[in-house]
Order: sequence, then structure tokens, then C-alpha cells
Amino acid sequence: MERPDLAPYAARSNQSRGRRYREDFRDDRSAFVRDRDRIIHCAAFRRLEYKTQVFVNHEGDYYRTRLTHSLEVAQIARGIARRLFLNEDLVEALALAHDLGHTPFGHTGEDVLDRLMEGFGGFEHNRQSLRIVEYLEERYPDFYGLNLTWETREGIIKHSDISSHSMHEAQEYQPHVPPTLEAQIIDLADEIAYNNHDIDDGLKAGYITLAELHEVPLWSAAFTSIERQFPSLEPSRHIYQTISTLIGQLIEDVVATTSANIAARGIRSIEDVRRQNDRMVCFSSAVRTQNKILKQFLRERLYRHHKVERMRVKVERILSMIFESYLKTPSLLPAEYHARFEIHGKERAICDLVAGMTDRYALDEYKKLFEPYEPV
Repeated sequence: MERPDLAPYAARSNQSRGRRYREDFRDDRSAFVRDRDRIIHCAAFRRLEYKTQVFVNHEGDYYRTRLTHSLEVAQIARGIARRLFLNEDLVEALALAHDLGHTPFGHTGEDVLDRLMEGFGGFEHNRQSLRIVEYLEERYPDFYGLNLTWETREGIIKHSDISSHSMHEAQEYQPHVPPTLEAQIIDLADEIAYNNHDIDDGLKAGYITLAELHEVPLWSAAFTSIERQFPSLEPSRHIYQTISTLIGQLIEDVVATTSANIAARGIRSIEDVRRQNDRMVCFSSAVRTQNKILKQFLRERLYRHHKVERMRVKVERILSMIFESYLKTPSLLPAEYHARFEIHGKERAICDLVAGMTDRYALDEYKKLFEPYEPV
């Protein structure tokens, strides 16, 4: 059963456009709850445990992985959805699925595969997430993929703006029509989560400092407010409370701004949402400006830190050499992978394989391929 107080413009599972393949179900879970459960139990979701954000898996157990990040996005997104009387089940399914297609080694891995796939359709993680749930997961006797509802699949490909690479795959999902408000929440929940938790990881690693962070208005204001409330709080707790406060403030801003947009545009149904020319779930203009300053700070001080750059160069080499070796010598791969060449094309099948690797699997595979004394 879904919440009885859902807004009239919320997505409802009993009004779903349905699944690609007909199924007979053993229980009466709602459609979006079933989608969420299928995502949690799929192999790609488990692999997120060993795929990282900024820091490579072997650099420490403290740092965020794609799995912990996805859980944090789900928590933030559900909080926003609850306040807006939207469908939390659909929001949770989308939050847990939004990074299924991410490569090993964070955004560097995505950039490398996009370069290597130039001329063969490129690579983009939203599109790869859709490929996983539509084709690559092999769990059911009558079809490939997870057979999720149309609304969940739409939200996966459209939770952020659709890239030119993904336009072909998105045709089924009306690429020029805004998605549900539930799907629109995910992009901002994702941003709130990774900005704030990259701060936490960056401070823990010593790559950024509190003194540097005071240059960022969003952080400085939240940090000062905690200082006033708890003047003798120890540094680690002060940082945690600042991050918690900042996340709460950003959620409040999204809820207030989105509520105002819904009221101003007279939104009364999901059809009204889809008739809009732009997205309604957003930050206020003031917070958007401040958030841009925070993102710029992280880009310059953390993502381009010389130690992060050194690891980036390493992983570019690792993934490039693995990909190019498979491409040049397909016999390196077990026989079952060759059958996929016939279905998806050699380059795309190899891309699927490399994208699905975890950080440590890719590191191990690199050693097996290129270190003479490593067992194969």
C-alpha cells in the first residue's frame, strides 16, 4: 500500500505504464517497492561496495564507496519526498539505482571509458545504469534485465539532463519531456550527498583543511552556527555537526523552492509536471550560487589535489591497458564473453565488462595481465 496522503501530482504505482515483460507475482508488493527490492538484490548493486568516489578502495576503509553514497542519497531523497508528499518508494528505487552503471575509480573511470568508446557510442553512467537494468542483469528465466516499471527506468536515464550519447537509448522515455518530480529529486539529493561527504572524506584524508573551507560561505555559516551553540565542542564532532546542519539547510531550501514552484505553476497532476519546460525541483537562486562556490572549491582543492591527480593518472593507465588488451586480444577473455560480442558488438561488450569491475577487481586484473610473476 502507498501513502494515502500522496500529492495529486505524485507518481502512483497503480497508474504505472507497466513493465516490458508480463509477470505473475507471488505477493502483493506495490510496483515501485518491487523495483526497489530487485535493485537491492542485483549483482550490480552489490559491486558498488568496492567502487569508490574520490579515494580508491585500497586507500582506507573510512572513505565513501558508491554503495554508502547510494544509501546516503536514498536517505536525503526520501526526506525531500516525504516533505513534498511524493512517492518515497519510487524515490528510493531511483536513488539506489542511480549509480549502478558507474565505473571503477569514480569519475576518472567514466572519462576513460568515454574516451575509449569514442566512435562506438561513448560511455555515460546513466545510460549504463539503464543497460544494467534492461539487459545486463541475468536473473530471470524469461527475459534479460530486471524488468522494472517504465517510471523507474525513465527516472534512471533522466534523473539528470540526458547527454547526447544517451539520446538514442532515451527515445522510449520521451527525452524532451520532464520526468516525474520523484526522478527530479535524485539529481539534487545526489549533489547534496557527494558535496558534503566529499568534504568529510577530504578533511579526514588531510587534502583540505578547515581554514581553507572557511572561504566557502555555505560551510562558514554552518560552522559558525555550531560554534555559537557548542563553543567548546571537539573538532571531529564540530565537523560532523556542521555537515549535518548543512545537509539539513540544503534539504529545507529544496523543499521550500520546489513547493513554491508547484504552487506558482498551478501543478495539479503528473501530466502538469510533464508539460513544464524545465525542472521544478531545484535550489533557490541564492543557494544555487553558494552551492556553485562550494563545488568550485572541491574541484580546485580536492579533486585536483596532487595526490588525487597522481592516482587519476594511475587508474587512467590501468583501465586503458585492460580495455585495449581485451580489444586487441579477445582470447584473453573466457568463452562466455565472446557470445556477447555477437549481441552487443565487441567494443560495447568489453566496455560493459570493464565498467562492471570494482576497483580491486580492476587492480587485480591489471596485475594478472601485465605482471609476469602474478598468477593468471
